[in-house]
Amino acid sequence: MRVLGLESSCDETGIALYDSEKGLLAHRVYSQIAVHAEYGGVVPELASRDHIRKSLPLIREVMAEAGLTLADLDGVAYTRGPGLVGALLVGACLGRSLAWALDVPAIGVHHMEGHLLAPMLEDNPPPFPFIALLVSGGHTQLVQVDGIGRYSLLGESLDDAAGEAFDKAAKMMNLPYPGGPQLSRLADSGDAGRFKFPRPMTDRPGLDFSFSGLKTFTRTTILDCAKDGVLAEQDKRDIAAGFQAAVVDTLAIKCKRAMEQSGIKRLIIAGGVGANKSLRAKLQHTAEKLGGAVYYPRPELCTDNGAMIAYAGTQRLLAGERAELAVSAVPRWPMTELAAVDYTARGQ
Repeated sequence: MRVLGLESSCDETGIALYDSEKGLLAHRVYSQIAVHAEYGGVVPELASRDHIRKSLPLIREVMAEAGLTLADLDGVAYTRGPGLVGALLVGACLGRSLAWALDVPAIGVHHMEGHLLAPMLEDNPPPFPFIALLVSGGHTQLVQVDGIGRYSLLGESLDDAAGEAFDKAAKMMNLPYPGGPQLSRLADSGDAGRFKFPRPMTDRPGLDFSFSGLKTFTRTTILDCAKDGVLAEQDKRDIAAGFQAAVVDTLAIKCKRAMEQSGIKRLIIAGGVGANKSLRAKLQHTAEKLGGAVYYPRPELCTDNGAMIAYAGTQRLLAGERAELAVSAVPRWPMTELAAVDYTARGQ
């Protein structure tokens, strides 16, 4: 089954073609960083307009790379939610219209399920069950995954997501947009032990997260170090290193706790922050100490992309799910509401 995947939940336009027998055939991602940089954050109206502008050209590129035409498609998958409603509607309208015109089934995919299943696109996909750390700009969750659609939420952030905290801390240091990756690069040459950042909510039971206190500590540290309102370059590097180490340690402690409590030794990392090298190394070490293994998608599939939507959509289309003819987008959509399906695609 060949399925075209469309991702448009926020500020990346992702298009991909997935074949249930051959795997990922082609994919493209267009980032809107340049569009939103002067505003210091995503402007929803501009994001929607840019999805309109880029989606069709990217579809043409993907089909050309695969050596196929739209007539070769067996289905269309698009991100139905959660996300920015205007951006979601662009992809939903396009996906549903394409499917109707081609007389093939369509399916609306949950954005976070796409991230969660992204490691399945690799040559060594994790078998079920596993613990998933979904960590991005909008979400930080620990989920027990017993199968596709069989999800149990173990813990989540009570305030900011980890990626959001990275971006806000970077903004405090006047780093360019998007700040999270800039902060991580600074951290590579900083002294993580110079400032004693807290590891929030790790001294109490449970698997929930909180990152607002880290932001407060960061702001206080910046004010203490700045001279005439300006931070020295080494101070920036050390604050960045201390902040990153605190977030990574907090995530690792909670992942270890989830694996111990569940007895499941397989851990996957998904979402944009999953590309962070420090986080990957720490969680690799954590899993190995427990006699387990960690899985993650290649860095290009950690950020929002059409490949994960095409893959997740293929699973649900193969299970017989179909979207209604009416177009719908769901800005807020708990993943636990999803129906369970059998895992039938490549690798199982």
